[in-house]
Amino acid sequence: MLKRVLVLDDNQDILEMVHEALSYEQFEVKSIAESKQVLPLIESFHPDLVILDYRVAGENGGEICRQIKAHPKFNNMPVIIFSAYINHDDEIMAYGCDAVINKPFDLVELIKKVNDLIC
Repeated sequence: MLKRVLVLDDNQDILEMVHEALSYEQFEVKSIAESKQVLPLIESFHPDLVILDYRVAGENGGEICRQIKAHPKFNNMPVIIFSAYINHDDEIMAYGCDAVINKPFDLVELIKKVNDLIC
């Protein structure tokens, strides 16, 4: 069975690039651009891992991560946060995420982190 990944980013180019790369690596991927869709989609899609952009309209990815980690059904779900804020990994890790990927990022690094967390 394919591993499922949910990706949130309000940059359409990044969403498409990540979606394509993960699909190519045999993951089932759902990509969204709105933060308010994350929790309802976790309920319906049941991803094995969630990737959140730190800076999106509405809530930031850190707050969404905190909500996921506080949820009794989803608190073990790995979360990766994308961030363009170099050298702020400690602040972002404080939200409870499992990994931080700095933008601009290398797709090889992304695939490796995803595989490390769910395979």
